[in-house]
Amino acid sequence: MQLELTPAQDAIRRESDELSRGVLAPEAGAIDRGGAVPRRLIDELARVGYLGALAPRDVGGRGLSFVELGVVHEAVGRACSSLRSLLTVHSMVLHTVLTWGSDEQRARWATPLARGERLGAFGLSEPGAGSDASSVATTATAHGDDLVLDGTKRWITFGQIADVYLVFAKLDGMSVALLVERTAPGLTVTPIDGMLGTRGSMLAELRFTECRVPQRAIVGGIGFGIAAIASSALDVGRFSVASGCVGIGQASLDASLAYAAERHQFGRPIAEHQLVRRLLTNMITEVKAARLLCMQAGCSKDARDPRTIMDTCVAKYFASQMAVRVANDAVQVHGANGCSSAYPVERYLRDAKIMEIIEGSNEMQQNMIAEFGLREIQS
Repeated sequence: MQLELTPAQDAIRRESDELSRGVLAPEAGAIDRGGAVPRRLIDELARVGYLGALAPRDVGGRGLSFVELGVVHEAVGRACSSLRSLLTVHSMVLHTVLTWGSDEQRARWATPLARGERLGAFGLSEPGAGSDASSVATTATAHGDDLVLDGTKRWITFGQIADVYLVFAKLDGMSVALLVERTAPGLTVTPIDGMLGTRGSMLAELRFTECRVPQRAIVGGIGFGIAAIASSALDVGRFSVASGCVGIGQASLDASLAYAAERHQFGRPIAEHQLVRRLLTNMITEVKAARLLCMQAGCSKDARDPRTIMDTCVAKYFASQMAVRVANDAVQVHGANGCSSAYPVERYLRDAKIMEIIEGSNEMQQNMIAEFGLREIQS
């Protein structure tokens, strides 16, 4: 396993750090308060190629490896989890188009998505279907050359502004994935607000009422929706979230180190008090450990190692828990100031909690990791 970034990968780290610190982070508080991401920041992410990070250059992408994707998503996650959420779901849709899409679908969507000219959102969750993806109730019924969709999707990240949705439904009792354009007749998009964290991720509810889409919108064939396509996309999403969690942890640590050095109590900086040092030590250690797990997952993906799904689940499970613990300790180091929106650590804690739920809850990760472990013992 690779333990350090190569010079080329480190150059991408420096590039993404500069963008995140100089352009994205100063906007994060306003994004959280306003519940929306300014289009100019999305355009900036498109300009540097981060919306097409995994896409090859010949379709307008950046052509990054998964290790490099992790570096970028950590940096963006350190600045603003809502912006990182956009990179997550958009990457999931673009990855699906490139991996499973027909020639027509790739010609229609790959370049606009890779260049950030169009935005994609992932439409799996429903009011009654979250962790149990196989229980989706949205239906697709064949009518000539079209399909008619009926059902509701909820908690769709950046659903408010996406141009195309990767929607999962049941067709003749079998799972199916479809690319549904925002302009499809019968689709209603309703904003969702009032969330605990990642408040700028512009969540929406999608309601399909006799929504007509062409049958050529089916991705990968009937029966492949959940087992293949959703699983493949979610694997990319988990890796992005895990990397973003390292970013939250690093941001929490950076804020705590700076605050502990400048805040004086009992005649000296609180960084000199042993119990504060214990908190800082645990934070440093956990962030480093999570980053290495993400590096391992990225290397597995780049090497097409069959253990990649296991490595990604472990990285997401550990990193999301780490982000909550480290952000919680950051609030504790800041004391009452940590509970105020004048300091970013309260936002880090709210955002971190979301990470334990999205792209597969931690309880689902536990089940999957244990299952992988049992299989290894039996093989």
